[in-house]
Amino acid sequence: MDRRPGLSARLKLTLSYAGFLAVAGALLLAVVWGYLLRYVPDNPQGLLGVSPNRYLLVRTFLPAAAWAMAFLLVFGLVGGWLLAGRMLAPLTQIRDAARRAGEGSLSHRIRMKGRQDEFRELSDAFDSMLQRLESHVAEQRRFAANASHELRTPLAISRALLDVAREDPTRDRDELVERLQAVNTRAIDLTEALLLLSRGDTGTFTRESVDLSLLAEEAAETLLPLAEQRRITLDVTGGAARTSGSAELLLRMVTNLVQNAVVHNVPTGGTVTVRTGAEGAMSVLRVENTGRRLPPDLVPTLTEPFRRGTERVRTDDEHPGVGLGLAIVQSVVRAHDGSLHLTPRPAGGLLVTVRLPGAP
Repeated sequence: MDRRPGLSARLKLTLSYAGFLAVAGALLLAVVWGYLLRYVPDNPQGLLGVSPNRYLLVRTFLPAAAWAMAFLLVFGLVGGWLLAGRMLAPLTQIRDAARRAGEGSLSHRIRMKGRQDEFRELSDAFDSMLQRLESHVAEQRRFAANASHELRTPLAISRALLDVAREDPTRDRDELVERLQAVNTRAIDLTEALLLLSRGDTGTFTRESVDLSLLAEEAAETLLPLAEQRRITLDVTGGAARTSGSAELLLRMVTNLVQNAVVHNVPTGGTVTVRTGAEGAMSVLRVENTGRRLPPDLVPTLTEPFRRGTERVRTDDEHPGVGLGLAIVQSVVRAHDGSLHLTPRPAGGLLVTVRLPGAP
């Protein structure tokens, strides 16, 4: 932003210090003038004929007062300049760090030494911001690289199938068309998931009153054929859990959780339990499923984009997914000012708890 040149903060503080000191000195001299010289007699003989009169004291006092005021002004300017420089030194470090961050160096940290004060608090807050920003940029770069790779795969497969059809006219076209349709469907699903993830991250949606219990029932009804195919018991219980947000995004969140719970389960005879309810001022959704035990170090990574959780058990490969299920869930929860907790069950499987601000 273009700004007109002005006085620096250091010069402003210096002039303020010097002006304050000059005003204090002038007031002190005025007090001396008003309360001391008024008691000196104004006659040629002075007091008792031996002390000087007011005229002589004024002629003696005024030059000394002028020299004192000049000294106070110079002392205020020099001292104020030095003090202002010392006080503003931490801001110089923060300014340099901000400029380096603006140039793309997010790994730099101020780490200002000294006891806690306003400048140290500002420095620590700036370091924390840089750390979060660096982590976010790294995450976005990984996401862009993974998304490019995921989108490149179906396009490469489509090109290979088209090359085969062009080079071998006798090949079964129905088989090629079916495979192309499957590849394009996967590419479309991936693109829609990316758009939904972007929409959740930006938080651009209209809020309305939504009942998580109704969304859970709708998601369970939609996925019931999938659960029956895998011989998995799907149970939805609980009471009303109202929150404020996008019904479309929240339905996608619940659907992703239930679908993950069904797909990542034991081969047969598993269970998926969905519970909703209100706890204080929060609306809570819990999705719990059976399955193999999950390593503790794997659970925190499940919400990363394109993390498919290869350690988790899948019953088949009909729903390979795109690795964005829990990433979308986390994005939607964050956009609705909620929290997401993943807890591995001791007997195997996963317990997912979503807490969202309640609504009347």
